[in-house]
Amino acid sequence: MSGRSEKSIPSPERTATVLAVSPLAADRVRLREILSQGNWKLHEASDRCEALELLRDQNVPVLLCERDHADGDWEDLLNATARLPAPPNLIVFSRLADESLWAKVLNLGGFDVLMTPFEPEEVLRVAFAAWSHWECDFVASTAKEATRTGRPEGIKAAPLEEDRLRAKWEIRTRSSSARRSARLDRQLEGAV
Repeated sequence: MSGRSEKSIPSPERTATVLAVSPLAADRVRLREILSQGNWKLHEASDRCEALELLRDQNVPVLLCERDHADGDWEDLLNATARLPAPPNLIVFSRLADESLWAKVLNLGGFDVLMTPFEPEEVLRVAFAAWSHWECDFVASTAKEATRTGRPEGIKAAPLEEDRLRAKWEIRTRSSSARRSARLDRQLEGAV
């Protein structure tokens, strides 16, 4: 037994989708190797246009993006994804990652910055954090929309996610009805 402790590598409970955008095939291959550990499904794109085409077709919680591409940079991709119904959390990676890039990414709405060459544990930790954050935002916004419309059928998500969201909506509706009922009881007791 070695003297160092094993670190727990975070992984989603179910399959989580990640899109890696880089003009460098070596970066995409390395990310594929790293994300093969756990419940990650990796899509790959070599440029912004290819990435946006894929993002229009499906919800992608995590977007790993090289700082610069032939057809733009990470800021162009961040701005384009902001218009999506469920924008991904964007993680920028670069060999030239520094504090100024990190500050700019965070200030403009990105999630984090990774330095290349990739450290597997760091990639998995940041991807998991981005996925968890997106998951919470997506569930909250979907439940809010279902509550606003008054219909759980307004929930549109992946099949497994849809069942979970519908159950959350029903619980929220029941607890809301219970609070209204208790408030009416208190009002009636006060009137007697």
